[in-house]
Amino acid sequence: MSCKALLLSAIASGQGKTTVTAALARKLARDGQRVRVFKTGPDFIDPLLLAAASGSNVDVLDLWMCTEAQCHALLAEAARECDYLLIEGVMGLYDGMPSSADLARHFGVPVLAVLDCSAMVGTALAIARGLRDHGRLPWAGMLANRVASPGHADMIRACGTPELPVVGHLPRQAESLPERHLGLHLPSELPDLAARLDALADALQLDDAVLAALPVFTPPAMPLPPLAPLLAGKTIAIARDAAFAFLYAANLRTLTGMGATLAFFSPLADEAIPADADALWLPGGYPELHAATLAGNRRWQHSVQAFAASGKPLWAECGGMMALTESLTDTDGQSHAMAGVLPGSVRMGKKLAALGSQGWPTAAGELRGHTFHYSSFDTPLAPLAHCQRKDGRAGGEAVYRHGSVQASYFHAYFASNPAAAAALFLPPC
Repeated sequence: MSCKALLLSAIASGQGKTTVTAALARKLARDGQRVRVFKTGPDFIDPLLLAAASGSNVDVLDLWMCTEAQCHALLAEAARECDYLLIEGVMGLYDGMPSSADLARHFGVPVLAVLDCSAMVGTALAIARGLRDHGRLPWAGMLANRVASPGHADMIRACGTPELPVVGHLPRQAESLPERHLGLHLPSELPDLAARLDALADALQLDDAVLAALPVFTPPAMPLPPLAPLLAGKTIAIARDAAFAFLYAANLRTLTGMGATLAFFSPLADEAIPADADALWLPGGYPELHAATLAGNRRWQHSVQAFAASGKPLWAECGGMMALTESLTDTDGQSHAMAGVLPGSVRMGKKLAALGSQGWPTAAGELRGHTFHYSSFDTPLAPLAHCQRKDGRAGGEAVYRHGSVQASYFHAYFASNPAAAAALFLPPC
């Protein structure tokens, strides 16, 4: 089967790509279309919001972190089961190596430029033409965001041409999707999310003829080989709630594909680690926003202390690592006692401490992923290893080992190297 495909990008971050992608996905889904959405580049929160908008799971696409073969397999599988395939770009269209433009060119997906037109009219078309011609990309048109009035929309639309069409517009929203230091709010924190998404879909104005004229997207099938059963018979406990929400869907599939049974639990609900767990994963999230609750949840703390003392494998990344330290100081200067499994303390900062794609050289090869955090970890532990930045610059994240615990600010993308990922949850040889 085949579908229509679009990659929604812009000149920079902050143009409203996620809002427009969510509005379009919601509108198409409500019209009875089968929609699959992808997010370009490392991201945890946008996929959750786009999944709520589209009604389908959302994966990330990154030609470096996910590998070309995995991107191809994900797109081919999605094209077989949907009517519209939407890809939200990252940063600006040509930002990053590889960029959203590289992905659009590689897979032949037309680009829809989302431009903030709150202070311009015809200039937006000049920008769109520059974006298209700079890389000679397949092109779908331009969508004007944050339009001030129907008259403003008419003026922008009148500037369009058959070769550079204005596909539609989204009026300026008084209230949309709220943001904070690591991105948008989690869906679980927005009880009125469905109403917000419906309002965006209602407000989005589209030229149906332009969408109908999109070329058919039919990527050839390229299934990935089956994974080795490296985790057969193993039960992996995974923290999952508003404090530990940064989970790639591909990571969960990789673990189950290697034979693992997954058992989820909530530290925020003061739940203990499942008794039959052979290994534990504490993913990233927002422990800093829930530090007081985590500090008071004795059952959770005693459970993770006992698990670490048992010698079973424990992998903690970013927020998961923060929750294992002796204390966490939030942005208000309040210190909260954490589980105390790792010596040292974490302090939240007001500026970004690290951002970017990195790889961890392991005995099983490079495990790829990324880092994105505002806090710093002060610890007497000597690093077991350091990740390497994709661009070759120094300063990759430290990886610590303390007993059977391995921890880092590094967010691992397990599908980039399943054997290296499996080793995180197995006793060392």
